[in-house]
Amino acid sequence: MKNATKFNLSYLVFAAAGVLLLHNLWVASALVAPIPYSDFQHYLKDNKVKEVVVSARDIRGEFTEPVGGKSRFVTTLVEGDLAAMLAEHKVKFSGQVESVLLGTVLSWIVPVLLFFVLWAFVARRMAERLGGPGGMLSIGKSKAKVYVETDTKTTFAQVAGVDEAKAELQEVVEFLKDPRSKARLGARMPKGILLVGPPGTGKTLLARAVAGEAGAPFFSISGSEFVEMFVGVGAARVRDLFEQARQKAPAIIFIDELDAMGRARNSMPGVGGHDEKEQTLNQLLVELDGFDPASGIVLLGATNRPEILDPALLRAGRFDRQVLVDRPDRVGRVQILNVYLPRIAAGDDVDAAAIAALTPGFAGADLANLVNEAALVATRRGAEHVSMADFTTAIERIVAGLEKKNRVLNQREREIVAYHEMGHALVAAKLPGSDPVHKVSIIPRGIGALGYTIQRPTEDRFLMTREELMHKMAVLLGGRAAEQLVFGHWSTGASDDLARTADIARSMVTRYGMVPELGHLAFDRERPAFLGPQAAVQADRAYSNETATAIDQAIRELVDQAFASAVDVLARHRDILERSARRLLEQETLTEAQLTELFGTA
Repeated sequence: MKNATKFNLSYLVFAAAGVLLLHNLWVASALVAPIPYSDFQHYLKDNKVKEVVVSARDIRGEFTEPVGGKSRFVTTLVEGDLAAMLAEHKVKFSGQVESVLLGTVLSWIVPVLLFFVLWAFVARRMAERLGGPGGMLSIGKSKAKVYVETDTKTTFAQVAGVDEAKAELQEVVEFLKDPRSKARLGARMPKGILLVGPPGTGKTLLARAVAGEAGAPFFSISGSEFVEMFVGVGAARVRDLFEQARQKAPAIIFIDELDAMGRARNSMPGVGGHDEKEQTLNQLLVELDGFDPASGIVLLGATNRPEILDPALLRAGRFDRQVLVDRPDRVGRVQILNVYLPRIAAGDDVDAAAIAALTPGFAGADLANLVNEAALVATRRGAEHVSMADFTTAIERIVAGLEKKNRVLNQREREIVAYHEMGHALVAAKLPGSDPVHKVSIIPRGIGALGYTIQRPTEDRFLMTREELMHKMAVLLGGRAAEQLVFGHWSTGASDDLARTADIARSMVTRYGMVPELGHLAFDRERPAFLGPQAAVQADRAYSNETATAIDQAIRELVDQAFASAVDVLARHRDILERSARRLLEQETLTEAQLTELFGTA
């Protein structure tokens, strides 16, 4: 408020000064009468002129008595013997010498000055777009954001669910804090550490925690910020970044999304060779070779696509160590939830272990988003605390999508969806080893889901047998089997189930060697688990057409067996299917306890 008051008062002072200036000019102009030269001659002959001041262009004077209410006058100077005329009528007169130097100088300087001011303004705006606020001369400067210990304020206590990665990085912190004791046996600190893992698992948070624990300056920059439209800018920024780090050593350099600048060179032959990205990568390789680890500089990189990085970047002596920051297991999810739950007004019924059981595959960022969504759900309904039901609603919203309350199904469609979803649930309940069903609903959600069935794993699984995979396919096909058993036809509602079933069957045949007729062979390469959609690109197959036909036939047989298993389960428990489908039509949503009651009456 004080700044705003000063600002307003300053404007008020300027306005008052302007008003006074205008008033004085107006008063002065009101007292001076502009008259023609001929009238001046008449006033002079009538002895009405008291005194005059003659300049090179005009005559200014004063009347002996006011004329027309004005005591002064001004007129244009006309050539003639003015001095004699004034002397004849005994008028006091004087001359005024005008200096034209100031006007001449201003007429040259002001336009030039305005031109340079305009040019500087335009040049600065262009430089801000191209090279940052420092102008064109700073386009080669590093754009790294520098954080000191007081800015970082992140410690390992705020990082949960990645204990192995924290243990690896703790060693780096100890090297930075006490390099002599750690190097007493001749060991050296790793030059570079590459954090590898899926998006949202906390790679950036881990890097900031290293800086916060070590109390060292933290240079943070994204790989894409090195590359510009001008050739050589990326290499210049790499040089400047390492130079800044040397001046503030011990320090930590963190390059996020390293794959943006570290992509393998000549990975696309025929498209082009030496380009700006390669120059930037070459400079980074030189800098990694050039600095001494004893100087206290550690390079941290983060990527979720390590398979496209240049091999020269990953060799020993550059990025010496790769740390996997994977999705947390159930225990890790509980630890992460215990970090985020105290930040909201959680109710007494909120159980971190129960939430962790419902969120297999969730990364740290997903869990943070889940806690926020649950708080929003509770706020939306006007509650004072966030309950466990709010977390269930938030999970459904994240996994299945937003409820489509305006999507109204007709009675026939509701029946088909109800039997379809209960087919999934009943097969899952009757086949051994299947994950228990947590909730079944026929409320449309998301883009195309007319209903959904949520299963809750009892534990994290890292190994599955052939029988368990067959049961998983049978559960996926349970909805389609229920439609055939009850209605005698199939609908379009099983499209996603069919796609997931085909993926499982293809993996069983081509990757896991679970078909004896094809031998103990893998026909498809293992895909990295953390890369995302890009990893789905298939390489050229290395088997014959006859083998491809055998693979297709084996996949079809596995799917047919799973479908037959689902039909058999539903046929043997047809009464339970009918009863539970009618209950689902009445209530639209059934919980795990209600399903247990229905299925347990067999």
